[in-house]
Amino acid sequence: MSTPMIRRQRRAAGLFLGPYLVLAFLVTLAPLGYAAWLSLFSEQSSGLGFGGAEQVFVGLGNYVRAVGDSTFRSGFVTVAAYMCLYVPVLIVISLLLALLLDSGLAWARRAMQVALFLPHAVPGLIAALIWLYLYTPGLSPVIGWLGGLGANGGLANTAPLASVVNIAVWQWLGYNVVIFYAALQAVPREVIEAAAVDGAKTWQVAVRIKAPLIRSAVRMAALFTAIGGVQLFTEPKILDLTSASITSTWTPNMFLQSAAFDRNDFGLAAAASILVAVLAGGSSFFVMRLGQKGES
Repeated sequence: MSTPMIRRQRRAAGLFLGPYLVLAFLVTLAPLGYAAWLSLFSEQSSGLGFGGAEQVFVGLGNYVRAVGDSTFRSGFVTVAAYMCLYVPVLIVISLLLALLLDSGLAWARRAMQVALFLPHAVPGLIAALIWLYLYTPGLSPVIGWLGGLGANGGLANTAPLASVVNIAVWQWLGYNVVIFYAALQAVPREVIEAAAVDGAKTWQVAVRIKAPLIRSAVRMAALFTAIGGVQLFTEPKILDLTSASITSTWTPNMFLQSAAFDRNDFGLAAAASILVAVLAGGSSFFVMRLGQKGES
């Protein structure tokens, strides 16, 4: 290939990638860099408090404070428990529904896809408010039905983790079903027909042939779900309005929001946000490595 053509291809690639790179810098890299810089400073009062406040360089002091805060550490325990429940439930149910739709056994597949995807079209804040109504005693028509199960105090009080998982699964189930269903459409029909000729049953074809062939899509969905799980904020923040079991520091994101806007400790909040970002990156790497080991 000639040098002028290579240059034209590079210019074309740069033209298409340019807007994305600019946006990625403005909304991701620049705020992350500013948070890293802000985490190295702390606002301290001068003198007896009559001289105002000043920014003082504290190095890694804010990180030490964040790690040493028991409420911040307990937030990671909550997120870990949330992910251990949320990720498997969401992936398994999404995969089962996608396999059901692809098998042709489901009635009105197009309508089912739209119905499953509709909750994802609802903004997270609106979804949390809807479920807040459904979880609140005296307002919800569901709580009365579940009174015999010990939910008279509200589901957000009696089972806060399960309540948050329920909201997240309800909202993201259809999104993952669409991803898995699209991947299933790419499975060669010849393989499925050959399995049917060999006498494989429908469930055997689904579990032993289709599911392994869309492993990459499942791994990608699990990766995105894990990243989203680390950033848990909206659902518990809304439920905090009525739930005594969910506090303002229930998750790491809620902790840093409280540190920044309730206590005006922006250095601590910035350091906590960097730690959360590192955890999200580590979770992504772990899920990718786990998927690669499964393929080897």
